[in-house]
Amino acid sequence: MTTTIVGAGLGGLVLARVLHLHQIPVTVYEGEESPTARTQGGMLDIHDTDGQLALKDAGLFEEFQDLILAGAEATRVLGTDGSVLFDQPDDGLGRRPEVRRGALRRTLLDSLPAGTVRWGHKLVEARSLGGGRHELTFANGATATTELLVGADGAWSRVRPLLSAAKPAYADAVFVETYLFDGDTRHPAAARAVGDGSLFVPAPGKGIAAHREPGGTLHTYAQLRKPQEWIDSLDPADPEAVRARVAAEFDGWAPQLRALITDGETAPVLRPLHTLPGDHRWERTAGVTLIGDAAHLMVPAGEGANLAMLDGAELGKALAARPDDVEGALAEFERTMFHRSATTADEADRVLELCMSAPENIIAMFTGAHGETPAA
Repeated sequence: MTTTIVGAGLGGLVLARVLHLHQIPVTVYEGEESPTARTQGGMLDIHDTDGQLALKDAGLFEEFQDLILAGAEATRVLGTDGSVLFDQPDDGLGRRPEVRRGALRRTLLDSLPAGTVRWGHKLVEARSLGGGRHELTFANGATATTELLVGADGAWSRVRPLLSAAKPAYADAVFVETYLFDGDTRHPAAARAVGDGSLFVPAPGKGIAAHREPGGTLHTYAQLRKPQEWIDSLDPADPEAVRARVAAEFDGWAPQLRALITDGETAPVLRPLHTLPGDHRWERTAGVTLIGDAAHLMVPAGEGANLAMLDGAELGKALAARPDDVEGALAEFERTMFHRSATTADEADRVLELCMSAPENIIAMFTGAHGETPAA
């Protein structure tokens, strides 16, 4: 049976790795031209309840441990005046250790046989041929047919329409991403504010979340509740104007906090948040399924990459356990995934609200009064 994954993100690669371990041939098609075609983002906290389990299933847990940034699980909450309201050092227990997304992806890629990932294959259309078979058409003119198709192709999945008419909707919030480099030397006040790991500065309708990365890099998201019209009024071609508009939302905040925005050394990147319905699901359709953001896009709260990897591992194990009953394996996987993703989507929405509300709310979560710890 031909097995095809569309998308070489973390979820698709974990799936490919688990299938490889079970001697199930697989091909991954990826739109990017090479593994280095794009920056893969910043730090990820990999949870012991899902992402770490997936990496164990993939036989890569030891390699993952070598990627961990020591001390980066530290968490602090500041008031808008810069006062320290909560400061928790890394406890060293490894429940949510931080790694670079790009390094983790590289580890997964290196674990696969050469040629597994076909780079430069951006999916344009997927169509059913009947009997569970599907034809893929790529932007480079290539085509492929497959008996099992897995869409791991993210928020704007081209595989999803085979299963669902759902489309991502704007979640009435936007993150604005900035970086400061060599923070301890060049931006010491901002670096002290961020601390050794994650920083949260929540306020009603807005917030700042930042993280320390290797080399003293300070990676920041200014978080704002704004309508789509506000985003549309900004011109990304004029980064200084965008920076000024965003900084104005934080007038009166401590200078070392505003500096995370005003002193940014890269053009600010607008990241409007989109979600699929929390209860998104579909009827079992022969020969195709979805994992990761393609299946359950939700607001960022530290769970997206972890869920995608767990999806990949669980799907791989289900297929390996039932090689003569693929449809049964897919149905079993989807039932579990639907329940898990709906529960996590509700939690992610709640965490986002806490990140843009009174600080005592997020502190209550960190101290165990309720909920889980979000990620910057």
